Amino acid sequence: MTPPTSPASPESPTPPASPTPPMSTPRIRPARPDDYDTIVAVLDAWWGRPMTDKLPRLFLDHFHPTSLVAEDAAGLGGFLIGLLSPARPDEAYIHFAGVRPDLRRSGLARELYERFFALARADGRSVVRAVTGPVNTGSIRYHTAMGFTVHGPVADHDGPGADRMRFERPLDVGGAT
Repeated sequence: MTPPTSPASPESPTPPASPTPPMSTPRIRPARPDDYDTIVAVLDAWWGRPMTDKLPRLFLDHFHPTSLVAEDAAGLGGFLIGLLSPARPDEAYIHFAGVRPDLRRSGLARELYERFFALARADGRSVVRAVTGPVNTGSIRYHTAMGFTVHGPVADHDGPGADRMRFERPLDVGGAT
């Protein structure tokens, strides 16, 4: 008979301690207007620069049904602010998306985008668009990896001196893309 390895548990050895507790898988749900304060509270910290002016409250007040929020045990894990264009019935638009720094490269951003693509596809939309500044090379790389075509920089896209990179991704309305 083998002697017990731990006086607290004579039946079995004590498992080694995990270096970090396992992260819960974020749950993704439709956004609500009251998510606005939670999202803007983290923007500047997540980006490392002032960003709150890029997300006016109107997006959560008026486009929350087509926006997504991801939550886990630690709170807000990510979000995607998207809309189905009322002026262009074949287009959807992603205005802003973010993932908490410790969840980056976990596939959460891809899942948020894929869910938005499915939502847009279900509404008969055939293309998703987005924009970013030319200096945001991380966003440009990410959108390229997600199958977007990159155009630009487009001079003065958002007014004098506000050049933007435009992204476009076609959706196969009859199936997944």
